[in-house]
Amino acid sequence: MLVTRLTGSQIRRFAGFQLELGPGLNVITGENGAGKTTVLEALHVMAYGRSFRGRVRDGLIRSHADALEIFVEWEEQRLGRQRRAGLRHSGQQWEGRLDGQNVAQLGDLCAAFAVVTFEPGSHALVTGSAEARRRYLDWGLFHVEPGFLPLWRRYARALKQRNALLKQHGGPRDLEPWEAELADSGEQLTLHRGGYLDALEAHLAEVATELVPSLGTPSVSFLPGWRRSEVSLADALLLSRERDRMTGYTHAGPHRADWRIDFPALPNREPLSRGQAKLTALSCLLAQAQDFAARQGEWPVVALDDLASELDRGHQERVLGRLAGSPAQVVITGTELPSPLSTADWRFTRFHVEHGSVGRPE
Repeated sequence: MLVTRLTGSQIRRFAGFQLELGPGLNVITGENGAGKTTVLEALHVMAYGRSFRGRVRDGLIRSHADALEIFVEWEEQRLGRQRRAGLRHSGQQWEGRLDGQNVAQLGDLCAAFAVVTFEPGSHALVTGSAEARRRYLDWGLFHVEPGFLPLWRRYARALKQRNALLKQHGGPRDLEPWEAELADSGEQLTLHRGGYLDALEAHLAEVATELVPSLGTPSVSFLPGWRRSEVSLADALLLSRERDRMTGYTHAGPHRADWRIDFPALPNREPLSRGQAKLTALSCLLAQAQDFAARQGEWPVVALDDLASELDRGHQERVLGRLAGSPAQVVITGTELPSPLSTADWRFTRFHVEHGSVGRPE
């Protein structure tokens, strides 16, 4: 995917901005607090429906403005077509258009436009809760498996209904229909997630071996959310029914799934240092982008926020060299030009943020 134009208005401190991004590497510089990250947030919102800093209503809309607006034009190079999408979001309500047509669901915009983002909080993918790791798997499946989203919605609806009945102390006759739906959709959901993680492992091994070679070649393990090797999900739900009725929620199922990454250099699952966690998370995100490209025939946009403060020069050079050698369009932010770019013979497009505006430096 190649973004040719990004426009935003009423986003944080910006009344409005417009960028015509170039292919390959794009660098946005500016002082701390100038608004560099806001540009990446605009890309991220179009791709995810929310910022990586939180929901739209949590401070993303400029003070005293009714709503933010984002417009993106991009090329799908594999199909040779130009696409465009627009979003107006008040924090409570939204309106979206895709290729000149109104969209009924925000997911329609998110399915069309793919961005992989690495930012200061990305280490939570490795060190944080299981929810972040489930979202990671589900984002990839959402884009590469057309039937995944309806299946995910089926499971979410059945889980909501069963939990509501549990809180009301519903009996077996009330619970059984929803347990059947939960078991059927949940088993399929788990097969998708496990298969996707298996496919990612080879990409992850390649990237992580380059970025964190001292840890050795990683392996991944999938934890489905119940003792799947021993019982089916239907049996697990039956076995935990009384406990679930006492607590008012469902204990077993894909909503409790997780996965982990292990390295030979840490045989006893010793915790990663913060630096190792950042590099591992970045490896996971780049592996996912690489898998997306292999399946879809084109790269997602890769957004790297504040790269210089997150990685030392050597690792910056490895990451930038890897991305510069790929067809990916990359958008990087920093207070100054990443040091490898000031000496390496890499082509890039530069922008500068100052006084609430974004432009090309003179």
